[in-house]
Amino acid sequence: MRSENTLFVGGPLDGRVLPVLIGATGQPPKTYEVPVPHDDGSPPTVHVYRRVPGRVNRLGLPSGWKYEYAPEGKNPNEGPKWPWRKPR
Repeated sequence: MRSENTLFVGGPLDGRVLPVLIGATGQPPKTYEVPVPHDDGSPPTVHVYRRVPGRVNRLGLPSGWKYEYAPEGKNPNEGPKWPWRKPR
């Protein structure tokens, strides 16, 4: 599997560049979840990052990606839109 060094903006990973696995289409996942464990044994806090274009060239096409912190968490309306499901 290939990986790509990706910049993280905001949240607990602000300013870090981490390797993120690239999918079959050559793009990183749309969301990146980072679980942060607690010392007292309670369930970990999950921080969510959303993929946004990192740099945009003269034609308006993204050449690279970065992840921005999403404090509201994961959007339940995200994901594939299957034709047999009811509209959201």
